[in-house]
Amino acid sequence: MVEVHKSKMSLNGIQQPPYNRNKSIGRQFLEVAQIIGDVCLLFLYLLYSLGDAIYRYVVPPTPKSVKGEIVLITGAGHGMGKELAFLYASKGATVVGWDVNKKNNEETISEINQRGYPHAYAYYCDVSKRDSVFEVAKKVQQEVGDVTILINNAGIMPTHPILDQTQEEIERTFSINVLAHCWTMQAFLPAMKKNNRGHIVALSSCAGLFGLENLVPYCGSKFAVRGMMEALHEELRLEKLDRIELTTVCPYMVDTGLCKRPRVRFDRFMRLLTPEYAAKAIMKAQQTNMKLVTVPNYMLSLTNYVRLFPLKGAIYVKDFINAGLESDL
Repeated sequence: MVEVHKSKMSLNGIQQPPYNRNKSIGRQFLEVAQIIGDVCLLFLYLLYSLGDAIYRYVVPPTPKSVKGEIVLITGAGHGMGKELAFLYASKGATVVGWDVNKKNNEETISEINQRGYPHAYAYYCDVSKRDSVFEVAKKVQQEVGDVTILINNAGIMPTHPILDQTQEEIERTFSINVLAHCWTMQAFLPAMKKNNRGHIVALSSCAGLFGLENLVPYCGSKFAVRGMMEALHEELRLEKLDRIELTTVCPYMVDTGLCKRPRVRFDRFMRLLTPEYAAKAIMKAQQTNMKLVTVPNYMLSLTNYVRLFPLKGAIYVKDFINAGLESDL
């Protein structure tokens, strides 16, 4: 005899679980009432979040002090990392610079120490290798102390079509731009969780908000960073570790040497950012506990508004702005 299932089928053919008809009318009424109550409460929370955002826009938070903090910056030997090292040192922080370029990194740290700021420290570290990260992190903890502000800045950007990118380029892009974040989080987050105190800053990119030609692996890596930080925020929130802050920064094109052939239509309004300007914006975002910020800040709002249109509309806007990177081959 063929057994007849009473499960309902949805429109797409997927079997749905059978409806429980054994619930009493009173129980069903209570469940509906609870859902209605939860929806009303959600609506109030949304109104509160909107009001709080408006208030924060009108009355920006006072930047918190970084004096006495131990700030570790990856990629400190060049570009934004170097400028960040100078900025944090000038505000009284103890800077720990990591870079695979030992010479540039030591020059950065030496210049900081010559300026009379709190003593800074230079370490050679290949952040793409987990063993290297953990080994050097242990030295930092022993010789300097627990890192309280981690800035994952190191990154590379091969700029040519996906079919012209080698296996080594693609793997290295993800090793440095994505996996390195995982290794530094695993190395430094335990102390932050133990003390329920710390701040992690991750450098994503405007290329982590929308796709661009010649940057397929790079865009993928920067989208990944943004997703990782959102997920980490949820982990910390559910563990009620409310004093560990996370900030994801998405800069526009920065003149650090990575953008070899930039294409900018409106160069008066969208010119390449200087490393100094980008570093100041990153530090401000960290000091004011911003969760997600673009540099310049209008890029995030522009992206969100454009996403409200159909995909074709977003493409029209992109073609109108006509900003990006030509192949560096």
